[in-house]
Amino acid sequence: MRRFIPFLKPPPLVAVIRLQGMIAAGGRAGGLNDATLAPVIERAFRRGRPRAVALVINSPGGSPVQSSLIAARVRRLAAEKKLPVHAFVEDLAASGGYWLATAGDDIWIDASSVVGSIGVISAGFGFADLLARHGIERRVHTAGTSKSFLDPFRPEKPEDVERLRAILEPVHEGFKAQVRDRRGARLAEGRDLFAGDVWVGAEAVRMGLADGVGHLVPKLKQLYGEKVRIVPYGVRRSLWQRLSGRLLADAMVQIEERALWARYGL
Repeated sequence: MRRFIPFLKPPPLVAVIRLQGMIAAGGRAGGLNDATLAPVIERAFRRGRPRAVALVINSPGGSPVQSSLIAARVRRLAAEKKLPVHAFVEDLAASGGYWLATAGDDIWIDASSVVGSIGVISAGFGFADLLARHGIERRVHTAGTSKSFLDPFRPEKPEDVERLRAILEPVHEGFKAQVRDRRGARLAEGRDLFAGDVWVGAEAVRMGLADGVGHLVPKLKQLYGEKVRIVPYGVRRSLWQRLSGRLLADAMVQIEERALWARYGL
């Protein structure tokens, strides 16, 4: 009612965007990608004249491209609207999840939050010996000598490994540039923060990967006053989408995401 009374100043509003789960292109159930999150992020920055935007992050990472697109969208809107962005990490912000956290002007974590893993990984399986043991012949015909690059049904070749490294290194350099650009002088000197290691709680703060231990509601009240209005934003799914997403979710996708979380003991 008070918002309709012109001489009463409304309490400050902070829009909160939850970024939960694996980061992946496409329509994976519960996954994070730029196409799905674009309207959510746009609404959060534009609706209701917010004083700030907060990101609540709980992600083991995933696609570096989608991580970059989401973080860049947040930064573009923050610059356009001249709004501060605060990132809050729950259990985990690792790899692409930490890339998302760097979209914040400051990063707040729990004493047990795991952050970091600033690296790039490519993982797979090789089945060459299994096929040979069972007398199965692999037949591949290509136009282009590199089309069967890293074929899991053939023995791994050193030249393929070198080519893969040449692909991974530029992605890693882009990740490092993002962290350096966003964290700047806050990063600890004399430590290799880009080797893929992770840090927990206060140690992550000492490394300069986070600004302190703090939780969403008390920190926002500290910054914007006890009467701050916290408005959550998330992806809207119909009841059918929620039910069908659970019933029809691809088992391999679920295994892949579970494996990502398990790398960090979660």
